[in-house]
Amino acid sequence: MSLIDTLWYRSSILATPLFPLTLLFGGVASIRKGLFKIGLLKSTKMPVPVVIIGNISVGGAGKTPLTIHLANALSKMGFQPGIVSRGYGGQADQPCLVQSDSDTLIVGDEPVLMARHCPCPIVVGADRVAAAQHLLQLYPTCNVILCDDGLQHYRLQRDIELCVIDTARGFGNGLLLPAGPLREPPRRLKEVSAIVLNGAGPLPHATQSPVFRMKLAGQTFQQLTNPAHQAQADFFTGKRVAAVAGIGNPQRFFDTLQAMGLAPTCHPFPDHHRFSAQDLALPEADIIIMTEKDAVKCCGAKDVRIWTLPVSATIEPDLADFMAEKLRNLHGCKVA
Repeated sequence: MSLIDTLWYRSSILATPLFPLTLLFGGVASIRKGLFKIGLLKSTKMPVPVVIIGNISVGGAGKTPLTIHLANALSKMGFQPGIVSRGYGGQADQPCLVQSDSDTLIVGDEPVLMARHCPCPIVVGADRVAAAQHLLQLYPTCNVILCDDGLQHYRLQRDIELCVIDTARGFGNGLLLPAGPLREPPRRLKEVSAIVLNGAGPLPHATQSPVFRMKLAGQTFQQLTNPAHQAQADFFTGKRVAAVAGIGNPQRFFDTLQAMGLAPTCHPFPDHHRFSAQDLALPEADIIIMTEKDAVKCCGAKDVRIWTLPVSATIEPDLADFMAEKLRNLHGCKVA
């Protein structure tokens, strides 16, 4: 476990020296939000509804699979969604349209993953307002924008906010950055349109916002060098399996594999890690399993030992119906 994980999720006492910085962070964030609220800092309203899919803590909570799920569900309902993303890990300074074969060095790993699973256009950019405007210029029939992350990006006005929470980690020690993992205090949950819990754990803070439960599951593995070659977990019985994950919460992926009956040697990496040949050498392994998000960065790898486990989201109750009702009541969002 890293030092940060120890500080944030194991012991708030060890984080005591960082309390002054946490107070400073909280004060600055609160003032900044207030300036947007009273109009002293400019925010931009889009001509179509904007849905923010974010969280109040640092690290992956499941925002990307939720975005994919909603993009597909809304498309089937007759909406024409588009996706805007910051493109973390990428180098694109200006708004850039993402394709399924785009270079992850330029646009980031999550946007490429979304492009492979979504029937809608995706634009990345450091400036989410500019990215949203670029999206609408390229696709004027788009009638709803899904923003993957950006709950704290108040320059982009939003009509609906979804806050995703990883119940396995919760809010850690409950402190703001840098002493804890929170970008905003838990009271922020009272302002969002809905909360999506990723996992079976409890809601870590009381709220009156509607709560939905998301489950990420996958059963079929795909060989990286030949995606048509697929297998179930029992295919790896008797083999030495290594699992690698460069996501926000690698342990969630490792637990998933263990629940499927595998006993991998686990190799966690930082979120958005750019894997090198040395990272994947692992001479003791017969099989290497990685997340699909990691796999999009390793498409050039020739190692036949590498397999991925694609996962998809199921949400109860039906979040798409909830979203569709809200969108239909918003001006400017007409279903084809």
